[in-house]
Amino acid sequence: MIKVTFIGAGSTIFCKNVLGDIMFADATHDVDIALYDIDAQRVEDSRLIVEAINKKYNENRAKIKCYVGVENRKEALKDADFVINAIQVGGYEPCTVIDFEIPKKYGLKQTIADTLGIGGIFRGLRTIYVMKDIARDMEEVCPNAWLLNYTNPMAIISGYMQRYTNVKTIGLCHSVQVCSENLLKSLDIQVDGFVDKIAGINHMAWLLEIKDAKGNDLYPEIKKRAAEKNANEKHGDMVRFEYIKHLGYYCTESSEHNAEYNPFFIKPNYPELIDKFNIPIDEYIRRCIRQIDNWGKQREELLNGGDIEHTRSHEYASRIVEAMVTNVPYKIGGNVINNGLITNLPADACVEVPCMVDANGILPTYVGALPPQLAAINITNINPQLLTIEAAVTGKKEHIYHAAMLDPHTAAVLSIDDIVAMCDEMFEAHENAGFKIL
Repeated sequence: MIKVTFIGAGSTIFCKNVLGDIMFADATHDVDIALYDIDAQRVEDSRLIVEAINKKYNENRAKIKCYVGVENRKEALKDADFVINAIQVGGYEPCTVIDFEIPKKYGLKQTIADTLGIGGIFRGLRTIYVMKDIARDMEEVCPNAWLLNYTNPMAIISGYMQRYTNVKTIGLCHSVQVCSENLLKSLDIQVDGFVDKIAGINHMAWLLEIKDAKGNDLYPEIKKRAAEKNANEKHGDMVRFEYIKHLGYYCTESSEHNAEYNPFFIKPNYPELIDKFNIPIDEYIRRCIRQIDNWGKQREELLNGGDIEHTRSHEYASRIVEAMVTNVPYKIGGNVINNGLITNLPADACVEVPCMVDANGILPTYVGALPPQLAAINITNINPQLLTIEAAVTGKKEHIYHAAMLDPHTAAVLSIDDIVAMCDEMFEAHENAGFKIL
């Protein structure tokens, strides 16, 4: 029997999807599940849902135990084969609110703020502070376990774990596996199968090639229809279609994310661009409020006898576990340290590339050089990622300033003095709320 520990089990719906997927797989029906979180009520909520799936779909073959509080984390991790990380340090309140409200005072608008930008930098720092302790626990009680990291900022968290701990870590996103399918669907391009090649960095990996089952290049038609759609209608993917127009390639993560990864779209001197490209400022704040409200309603339904439904999702976690257990290879898009995989990106960057998974572990594949314009825009994101990790590792506050100064969107809007003042205010706000940064 394998053991899977879910860190951040308070992420109830995601916990349901990933652990439900694992119980669905034939090779992993008999799984030992440890649910861990610092919030006892949320762990209990997740237990109710996971047990309902286990009963309805898995004949109660999984064993499920709950662990709450830092003092019980080692026991939850002990002898784990796989650890799924989905923590959100600081939650919606107070930390996500801090990430948005203080920058807003300085005139800095954000959409999601969990991957890059000033919000992503501080989310990364407070999360690494906690991940250091989790890594030490894993090195002690489950040294051979794989950490499947889903926590954002993906490149910052995964890059830190891969470079500065002995924990075997793979970073996993939700967007790579549906990138091409969703693009074709959005442009009403119907094909009988396709083959694609995607590589870059998390949330900014590039659809480098896409061909139909007969080997025909689909990009000419994609470019034509994307340009027409942006010219003729307002829709939710206008930023990425603008990428196609000017950079020549489509990007994995959503337009609301990518709007804040560059200096092009959210500009004080060009406020009309926000409306022109349908950019949802403060989107993550609204999303958090909706999720909290929706979960409250779902919880009441389930506690009052509502039925639980589950089908295997597109998340990679269960496929990785299954491939390692059965030694049947499976291809994923994973986040790993570059080390020459993409030749025109820094060696110590965390990159997203095709990887093969089997009983030997996770083997990333060589990509070579990206088109130069794509490598260039990736590097503008890699710079603040590496500097954020540097701040976390060295404890030097000045590297927080450096990360913010090199962030494309922040640097395009604020002066150096304002960047420093904003970082100081955010640092103090986090400390006052009880969340350590360095």
